[in-house]
Amino acid sequence: MAAVKQTFFQECEEQLAELETGLLAMERGEAESDTVNAVFRAVHSIKGGAGAFSLEDLVQFAHVFETTLDHVRNGALEPTADVMGVMLRAADLLADLVAAARDGLSVDSGRSEVLVTELTALSPGGVGADTEEEDDLSDFSFTPVTVAFDFSDAPADAGRSYTITFKPRPELYAKGNETALVLRELERLGQMETSCDASALPQLAELDPEGAYLEWTIRLTTEKGEDAIREVFEFVEWDSSLTIQASDADADVDSGAGSTEDAFAALLRSIQGDETALPTATAEIIPLPLAEEREAVVEVEAQPAKASAARNGSGGANANANAAAPQTIRADLERVDRLIDLVGELVINQAMLSQRVMEAGHVPGSAVALGLDELEHLTREIQDCVMAIRAQAVKSVFQRIPRLVREVASMTGKQVRLITDGEGTEVDKTVIDRLNDPLTHMIRNAIDHGLEKPEVRIAAGKPAEGVVRLSAMHRSGRIVIEVADDGAGINRARVKAIAAEKGLIAADAALSDEEIDNLIFLPGFSTASEVSNISGRGVGMDVVKRSIQGLGGRLSITSRPGKGSTFTMSLPLTLAVLDGMVVTVADQTLVVPLTAIIETLQPKPADVHGLGGGARVIAIRDTFTPLIDVGRELGFRNTATDPLVAVAILVETEGGRRSALLVDTIQGQRQVVIKSLESNYRHVPGIAAATILGDGRVALIIDVDTVIANSQSDATILEPVLAAAG
Repeated sequence: MAAVKQTFFQECEEQLAELETGLLAMERGEAESDTVNAVFRAVHSIKGGAGAFSLEDLVQFAHVFETTLDHVRNGALEPTADVMGVMLRAADLLADLVAAARDGLSVDSGRSEVLVTELTALSPGGVGADTEEEDDLSDFSFTPVTVAFDFSDAPADAGRSYTITFKPRPELYAKGNETALVLRELERLGQMETSCDASALPQLAELDPEGAYLEWTIRLTTEKGEDAIREVFEFVEWDSSLTIQASDADADVDSGAGSTEDAFAALLRSIQGDETALPTATAEIIPLPLAEEREAVVEVEAQPAKASAARNGSGGANANANAAAPQTIRADLERVDRLIDLVGELVINQAMLSQRVMEAGHVPGSAVALGLDELEHLTREIQDCVMAIRAQAVKSVFQRIPRLVREVASMTGKQVRLITDGEGTEVDKTVIDRLNDPLTHMIRNAIDHGLEKPEVRIAAGKPAEGVVRLSAMHRSGRIVIEVADDGAGINRARVKAIAAEKGLIAADAALSDEEIDNLIFLPGFSTASEVSNISGRGVGMDVVKRSIQGLGGRLSITSRPGKGSTFTMSLPLTLAVLDGMVVTVADQTLVVPLTAIIETLQPKPADVHGLGGGARVIAIRDTFTPLIDVGRELGFRNTATDPLVAVAILVETEGGRRSALLVDTIQGQRQVVIKSLESNYRHVPGIAAATILGDGRVALIIDVDTVIANSQSDATILEPVLAAAG
């Protein structure tokens, strides 16, 4: 049961994510039927699973929440801004209750009572629970409950008659639905006669516990019409075979004979192998165990059961339906990490093998060389497949941000609207897992320090509601995440004064705007006037910068006074492998990431121009580009290399700035396995990571952006050259 319970909580994470997404869409005014139904189903599924494990606090709150959502679903409650505010807070509490149940903790009962009261007040008439009879989810026993439908006194003019055939598929039960509950809801529409065809029910030894074998035929007389009937089946229609046929004929559906006990006994005899004829229809319904108990074991055993059915040729249409659905498995992350490590070792060994073959003098067209080429292609394909397994959309991180925004906005008394973009952008799970803390700090900073109070914004001619934009995109083989606000921007005079007051800079230091902006990343720096739950302790943006650097990334900031600020994180898509150009600089072997390289060239005397201070530029297609001596910049040598005997590698930074890196020679292009230099040694400016080459040597991977940013060849030195060139 512990394993089943763990699966339940994993599914709760998915349901909570769907709930958050749907509620935010409703808040934006996108309250379409599908969206509201998805939100309702998420809460209903959580409630059902929680009942199976007797998580009473979670069940009771989810029930009230679900009831309020049901009023929105049937049009009795309008999803206004106030209503959505309560529901979003309810979703936050539901997530906390799930986390508390998972970790064996408790949630403040006063908080639950307040939200229950608010949800109750939203319901029509102030009633927070259904006035009709509700299912008691606290009792999940298997005691059969007989539901008999006696229509002997039904009037002849009760409405139009409909014949409904309803055959559930296994997916219906796996999603927490139950046939008996659907039929019970259907009976509320009018007068009903029901028969059950159990002819497809196999014997016990062949029974698939996840299968669905029964087919129901219902004769319904109602004044509600077909739309009302379809509304009953709206949650299960896609997971069943359903036909609804209107008929004015008054023919009775053969309801079979015998009592409920007789039908149940016959059903058991059929399962146990007794060939006694089983009635194909009964006048009464014996509900199966509630779906929540079935759902608890689906994820654990559904795949083996279905696979067995497919191998044995059993299951018929059910097997075909299952085969059409996407198949997924849950795997421990440690196993995937181990697979990643092994693929890395495979890449290294493949490179070493190629090196040995080259040293042995095998010609490129030989059988051994061709075999090695095939091995390299296979290795790359395996690596791509494994990395795809670990790739995840940043949506899993972004979905946690709306709640954070609401909490911080509430604490600061500010009105904030969050806009997200690029949630489907994929990145390695290792990067995903370590994005949460930096993003939390940056969002808090954007709201607390970036956005103004509503009255201040109005006085400045801005809307009272501030905007925080969170976006993700792929750029040059990396993922770029931006947190932007439309606040007041950085008050550079105040930032500089605070930094001088704290002794972080000299009082008379001459700093550019960019340098002043970057002061906020210094440890101990804070512009907050007092310590609060949000900020003021001088711990925040410096932590963000260290976290991003630990991932091999970079953090930059741009700010415009009165317009707002944008923080940009640039991170590698994966922390495992990269394609790079292996070069030699001052007898050192380095790797330049291939994603940053535009082209390589041999400088010509007429193209190289010297500038003051030892700086040099190279003319490339009528454009002057700074030349950066990598060996001198990284401290491998003290004297500048001759550009005419070196090789220039034209690279481009994240911001679009181009420079030419001077290296001694190029060894070739290779795929390398990334090894963290910071965790094995320490952070080295200009170096992103390390790798192991095919000959066993360690090579350093250049951080192109940092090398360019730290070089003496600043872009401003090009202005007179560009002016002279017209």
